[in-house]
Amino acid sequence: MKRLFLFLIAAFLLASNACAKGKGEFSNMKISIQITSGSGKSELTATLANNSSAKAFYELLKKEPVTIKMGDYGNFEKVGPLGTSLPRNDTQITTEAGDIILYQGNQITIYYDKNSWNFTRLGKVDGVTQAELKKVLGKGDVTAVFEILN
Repeated sequence: MKRLFLFLIAAFLLASNACAKGKGEFSNMKISIQITSGSGKSELTATLANNSSAKAFYELLKKEPVTIKMGDYGNFEKVGPLGTSLPRNDTQITTEAGDIILYQGNQITIYYDKNSWNFTRLGKVDGVTQAELKKVLGKGDVTAVFEILN
């Protein structure tokens, strides 16, 4: 009985460690986003979320960079069509500046202000304030090129 108990504990610890490694490795995946707007050209980096949607997005980027023409919506986000659908992991969230969101499975948004809705979080822009992000995104339409960060 004691051996069985020790065996089960060891199996549990090994399984927990394997799951933790998988989550940590994926959550450290980085992408770059090149933004062209009325304010000029800027390059941002972002860290992907740990979900099947972000993983599918990353797999898409492994094939080639993805260019999205984005327009302003509601004075809190830039949004544009992805051109394909990704799996959704929608949950009720309140966005923050820098959140990269999958909307309806086929649109990408970059938030520069707050909004609450059922969304799928793809990632988060690294190290940028709301004011800096608003300046980068500028007014009007932008072109965003997403690619894997080398």
